Formats: sequence, structure tokens, C-alpha cells
Amino acid sequence: MTGMDVLQQDQRELKPALLKGLRLRCPNCGEGKLLHSYLKVYDGCSECGQELHHQRADDGPAYLTILVVGHILGFALHIVYTQLRPDPWTLAIIMSVITAGASLAMLPRMKGLVVAYQWAKRMHGF
Repeated sequence: MTGMDVLQQDQRELKPALLKGLRLRCPNCGEGKLLHSYLKVYDGCSECGQELHHQRADDGPAYLTILVVGHILGFALHIVYTQLRPDPWTLAIIMSVITAGASLAMLPRMKGLVVAYQWAKRMHGF
């Protein structure tokens, strides 16, 4: 076997792994849970035995969450202000609720996405 054959053999499919990560499932089998206690990665998959303890996402999921939620908030602010014209306190409360809800919902999914990306690229953390 040549070096190129080994590289091709070791490649994992990226898109299915990312979709499994977004669903908070094991990037290998898609059956076992990826996270416990909101953001902690399981040491290994309960279904296929894939080791996940070495995956580290650090600040990546937080940056991705801020990026996506910021864009959602910008569109929401524009739509709410132009259509409803609420007073400033009402607008601040509406935007705060949207920001907190979207951030709490997206953060675990972004962590699953980053862990799945690392798994697919064989990064094993940093």
C-alpha cells in the first residue's frame, strides 16, 4: 500500500458525521448520545464503543453560536421594529428572550457539530 492509499482508506464521510453531530448523536454510528449534562462529551459511545474522551471543542461552539444567534437577532430586530414599532423596553425584552432562547438551544448543537467535525477529520481534539 502506498501513502495515498492509506490516506484514502482513513478518510471519513464529513456530511453524515456533521448531521449526526447536529442531532447530538455519535458521529460514528448515529445511535448513541454524544453529550450529557448539557455540554459534557461522553467518554465513549454506548452503542458502538467509539472513544470520544479526547475530543475537545474549547471555545469553537461558543463562537459559532454567537455568529448564528447574532444574525438571527439582527433579522428579528429589523422585523419586530419595522412591523410592530414597540416601545424600547418591550423591544429589549423581546430581543433578550430571543437571544437567550436561541443561544441555549444552539450551543449543544454547535458543540456536537465541532466534535463531529473533529472526529471526521481525525483531529482528536487540539
